Amino acid sequence: MPTHKRSAVSKEGMIRLGGGEFSMGSDRFYPEEAPVRRVRISPFWIDETPITNRQFKAFVDATGYRTEAEIPPDPKLYPGMPAEMARAGSLVFAPTEEGGSLADHHYWWRFEFGAFWRQPFGPGDSIEERMDHPVVHVSYKDAAAYAKWAGKSLPTEAEWEFAARGGHEQRDYQWGEELAPAGVMLANYWQGTFPTQNTLEDGFFGTSPARQFPPNDFGLYDMIGNVWEWTKDWYGQPRLPIKRGQACCTIDNPRGALKHESIDRRDPANTLPRRVVKGGSHLCAENYCRRYRPAARQGQAVDSSTTHIGFRCVVRESR
Repeated sequence: MPTHKRSAVSKEGMIRLGGGEFSMGSDRFYPEEAPVRRVRISPFWIDETPITNRQFKAFVDATGYRTEAEIPPDPKLYPGMPAEMARAGSLVFAPTEEGGSLADHHYWWRFEFGAFWRQPFGPGDSIEERMDHPVVHVSYKDAAAYAKWAGKSLPTEAEWEFAARGGHEQRDYQWGEELAPAGVMLANYWQGTFPTQNTLEDGFFGTSPARQFPPNDFGLYDMIGNVWEWTKDWYGQPRLPIKRGQACCTIDNPRGALKHESIDRRDPANTLPRRVVKGGSHLCAENYCRRYRPAARQGQAVDSSTTHIGFRCVVRESR
């Protein structure tokens, strides 16, 4: 269905960033964040918050768009999929009190028939009281469709990380070096032992309103925690430019891997290309997925839609 791109781009609710240089990545946490490389970003505008249910509803009301979670999957695209699974739905976080390997996400995710952005936890659920929470159950295609309709784009990984850092160099967190300075919760993430115990010190089990926690020094909210955010880059290991056999040079407006490089060849079941998601979510914890940091990154299959993935948009100035 056509998305009916708006005739004029509104920058209401966006902040202009003048661009500049920064050190992207980290060598202190997960290997996929390294190496640290010097990057130069051109000026752009970025949404102050992730796209909310209220904003996404306006898009759907205007266009009639149906998300991928609302459309039954084509069995031809998923060889070996049981026939009974060919129904519309999405992945929903299911808390568990059982033990189990943190390497096996099946302990806390279930595919819920009828789960989509309007009813995040399935039939009977509603976003009526969560209109200012980030929209979830959006695939990459869904996020890109919204961005096109709004006359905007999804950020590159480098743009996203530049924005998340708030003008500071190589801080572990957007606010400094401590996750919870003086015990203060500055973002929506999991407190306690994931996935069996959440002490709710931040006040939320799932998503939170988009302006619930303090903004970073650029005035941007939820760049850390709450929901992962799609970027437009294919996922792959970062590279440094090489000159005369040695790493060199500041990289202008870098882009991600090639599409074919983003497929996880180690797992025969994962045949779809992956895009980079950034920022971590309310399910990141100190004992699991410490990716509530600007440098953190993860590869996500482009058809994925879950209760903890959202997005925000950018508008680039002429280059």
